[in-house]
Amino acid sequence: MAGGPTLTSPDAGYLHLVKRDERWYKNPRLVLLNMWICLLLITSSTSGYDGSMINGLQSVNEWEEFFGFPSGGKLGLFNAIQNIGSLCAFPFAPYMADGLGRRFTIWVGAAIMIIGTVIQTASQNFGMFIGARFLIGFGLTFGVSAAPLLITEIAYPTQRAQLTSVYNSLWWVQPFTRSSMLINRHPRINRHLGSIIAAWTTFGTFRIESSWSWRIPSALQGLPSIIQIFCIFLVPESPRWLVGKGREPEALATLAYYHANGNQNDPLVQYEFEEIKAALTFDREVAANVGWKSLFKTPGNRRRMRIIIALAFFSQWSGNGLGSYYLNKVLSAIGITNPNTQLLINGILSIFSCVVAVFAGFLCERVGRRPLFLTSCLGLLLFWTLETVCFAVYSQTGDVAAGHAVVAMMFLFSFCYNVGGAQISFFCSNDSNFKLAFSPLIVSYTVEILPYAIRAKGFTVFNFAISLSLIFNQYVNPIAFKALGWKYFLVYVFWIAFETVFCYFFVVETKNRSLEETAALFDGASAVAMLAEKAAKNAGIMKEMDEKEEGGKEKVDQAHIDY
Repeated sequence: MAGGPTLTSPDAGYLHLVKRDERWYKNPRLVLLNMWICLLLITSSTSGYDGSMINGLQSVNEWEEFFGFPSGGKLGLFNAIQNIGSLCAFPFAPYMADGLGRRFTIWVGAAIMIIGTVIQTASQNFGMFIGARFLIGFGLTFGVSAAPLLITEIAYPTQRAQLTSVYNSLWWVQPFTRSSMLINRHPRINRHLGSIIAAWTTFGTFRIESSWSWRIPSALQGLPSIIQIFCIFLVPESPRWLVGKGREPEALATLAYYHANGNQNDPLVQYEFEEIKAALTFDREVAANVGWKSLFKTPGNRRRMRIIIALAFFSQWSGNGLGSYYLNKVLSAIGITNPNTQLLINGILSIFSCVVAVFAGFLCERVGRRPLFLTSCLGLLLFWTLETVCFAVYSQTGDVAAGHAVVAMMFLFSFCYNVGGAQISFFCSNDSNFKLAFSPLIVSYTVEILPYAIRAKGFTVFNFAISLSLIFNQYVNPIAFKALGWKYFLVYVFWIAFETVFCYFFVVETKNRSLEETAALFDGASAVAMLAEKAAKNAGIMKEMDEKEEGGKEKVDQAHIDY
């Protein structure tokens, strides 16, 4: 069944309970909560740093000499080993997140990444370096599997979508090095900021004429994990996880402390608390045995997984893989061979992508997810087609203007990709410069449509699909591009057209809904109504809502009489 636009009332669910007479930054508890969320956001920057640095090392003479100029299968293993490590952790991450908690899972991931970073920095041979890269990928899976879940589950209701969207955009916080710019990286706002801020510091290390030219960037990769390992247990645990473990008083206290200045009787807190309990009860009734089969057991879950898996592949197969991993090759193919010019184009493109991704991330509640996705897909189709045409003209005629037009299309393509969703590629992608909807929305949309009982497992499937698509990018794209040249771009023209049609028929609007209401959308309107009614009733605000509805009816009747 196609998921068309979903109408949402401005007063739907919890919105009428939100106090709007005070800005969030004037509320010390909300400021503190958002500070803790910032600690979770840097998980994404670790991924962005990695993509930039590792690709960049291939242009560093000292690194190549130290490891014997790796090439062929050896170099392919060097590129893919982090994803292999990530894949190996997927079977364990969701069980740890659900069983031991979101915070502990992030701590374990940070600890493993620190160990990997130490080994990587101290590497004495290629095997040691490869082993360290495997550990970093293994640990990263735990962090990126739990951090966005925790952000979504502790954020203030009206800020949840924006903060989760920014998570994916923050992928860009990473060192921005000369070589990394030539070989591009992951997409996220954090990553963008990293390429802009931390990057220039690391830029100098690549000029050091010793092994420290690559050891220093390797060591800096562990900085976000060091911060997290010491501070993560200061972050509140997920109220949904606490309720699921029978620790309801702690869950209520957490919601009250951060969402209502400690008032456990606040209507919003009571509504959230009762809705969480109702949703967990509903999930248990629908799927008593929450295993991997439950992801595809019900029609609602099958609809969810169809969208999630599709978006995961769309995030990496929209043409962005060519621009991220092989930007220097594309630029060289259109006559831009000067390294400094390539560096400048990539640097400006990173800043541009960061600004667009952050801006788009804050639009999700105002504009809606569905309009952003569709706008992004239509823009991607238009500008990738124009980029293909310009590339073809340059290849056949050598027209310099056509080559420059390709660069212009890259920027426009990047704008549209960022509108769609904080780059769909969650943590393994190196597509740093392309994302309008796919940069800010992919993670937030994936997490919010999954009910609590299968959220960790469903998100793991999402990340697993991204890793598979990345392997394709790493091994197929360079071979096909070398063999077909500009004609290979035509493959993505047809693929993006398919993405557009898919999003039109299957992406469901989730604007202005609580986390539980959003997840229940896929189980039918009755499930949404049931959760809202039960939460309102148990929170003691049903009478108030009935009176409000009755008052509205009386006003309508009086209007007819007056007329």
